[in-house]
Amino acid sequence: MEVYFRLISFKSIKFVGMMKVSLIGAGNLATQLGKSLRSAGVPVCQVFSRTEEAASTLAEILDADWLTDITLLRNDADIYVISVKDSVLCSLIPEVCKGREDKLFLHTAGSMPMRCFEGQARHYGVFYPMQTFSKRHDVCFADIPVFIEGNTQETEEQIRNFARRLSRRIFSLSSSDRQYLHLAAVWACNFTNYCYSVASGILDEHGVPFDVLLPLIDETTQKIHNISPAEAQTGPAVRGDRNVMERQLGLMNGKENLQDLYRMLSEGINNLAHSSDLNKKGD
Repeated sequence: MEVYFRLISFKSIKFVGMMKVSLIGAGNLATQLGKSLRSAGVPVCQVFSRTEEAASTLAEILDADWLTDITLLRNDADIYVISVKDSVLCSLIPEVCKGREDKLFLHTAGSMPMRCFEGQARHYGVFYPMQTFSKRHDVCFADIPVFIEGNTQETEEQIRNFARRLSRRIFSLSSSDRQYLHLAAVWACNFTNYCYSVASGILDEHGVPFDVLLPLIDETTQKIHNISPAEAQTGPAVRGDRNVMERQLGLMNGKENLQDLYRMLSEGINNLAHSSDLNKKGD
């Protein structure tokens, strides 16, 4: 099915006809973004990765060309989406933009500023879908909040129109505010998932399957749809139950890193509970 777009035009670029995207990167986010673009009828014409296996695998899924040499990047795409590690983003941008300065360039990094593109392109911005992505676990992009930013109002409207092909939830957010959003996401997702890994390791050592925790995990997550995280907090640290906490610390003898983390998190939880109690008394 062909999908056509009639969007606001730049002086030197006009998205009339079929919009084409080049994906720079073939990691978790790029893979899910590429699949979602294809499902939305937006063709991905080329996939770049420094790793041949990653580039060719994603390109085959998207029916696109692939390359591992950025100098072979074609000029016929309308939008170049750069989805790579933060550590290589700024060094890769000049290579992607060279000779294509009038195209639209986007990066997908939550913690990197839009100004990475300054001096390299005329039309650029950020397309940051706030979600955790894995290559082998498909997601519904329609429900993912996408945070956008453009170097001009006109560019941002272009980005918004592009984002609408994928998501119902689109928000404008500055680079300064987006870094705090990303920080919050690291706490809410990455650190939480690490705790799942710790729990999984403890159960593995004693022959207990991890899936027995899934109802607990699901209930914990579901609960904060209706009440605040502070109200939802439970456990021995909330109650200040030192006997339980000392026994559990003893179960982790020889694992000093986990003991330190347990103490630090327990102290934070207890402080949160104490603060919440004080606030309630003040109401």
